[in-house]
Amino acid sequence: MESIIDLEEVSFSAQDRNIVQDISVSFETARATALVGPSGCGKSTVLKLAAGLLVPDHGEVFYKGKNIAHMSKNENLEFRKEGAFVFQDSALWANQNLSQILELPLRVHYPDMSNSEREKRIEEVTSEVGYRKDLNIRPSRLSMGEQKLIAFSRALLCNPSLLFLDEWTESLDETAAIRLINMVKKRVKEGATVIFICHDMRIIKDVADIVIMIVDGKISFKTTKEEINKDADVINYLKTEIAS
Repeated sequence: MESIIDLEEVSFSAQDRNIVQDISVSFETARATALVGPSGCGKSTVLKLAAGLLVPDHGEVFYKGKNIAHMSKNENLEFRKEGAFVFQDSALWANQNLSQILELPLRVHYPDMSNSEREKRIEEVTSEVGYRKDLNIRPSRLSMGEQKLIAFSRALLCNPSLLFLDEWTESLDETAAIRLINMVKKRVKEGATVIFICHDMRIIKDVADIVIMIVDGKISFKTTKEEINKDADVINYLKTEIAS
């Protein structure tokens, strides 16, 4: 299977602590990959490195064979359009209303889009995720679950082929979580690539084609949906490590 994102001997440290150490991993096109592991193991850092949101201290990150660090301005803009990130804390701007937050990706990537076209696209995506409230309010007026729906909407606006999801169902009720899970599965079937972090083994088993275990900033284990479904020992191992 062809890869879309490749990390080669990537390391990253912060505050004099090694968070990721010499990781080499490829993420396959049109597949869903779950990054799992105990709290503080470096999952979110690996996800942000793969998305080009963090610059590695050592090693290289490639998107479709192109080193992200060596991309031209236009190449980087295209990468940002094709790859969308949902942050664990949603990362919505506090000083803008929801409409302004959602308009920004469309203004950046589709500068010729009219106001009515932007409004229509925002309505399509917010309806799809199940957000029904006013868009002319600021994020502080929303619950954490509602903020996550807006963050997910923002990620989908430009119809990305690559999704980076950090604890994307956290704070959602079961109905909303199931809706987003089904949306992700549908996009993978349509050819999108998804790299996600999750602690819920039910979601991991349902969504992930590949599971990568990270422990102490290193890859300790890699398996597939098929192996998980046929081997109870693999499931028990994953549950133990995730819960630690």
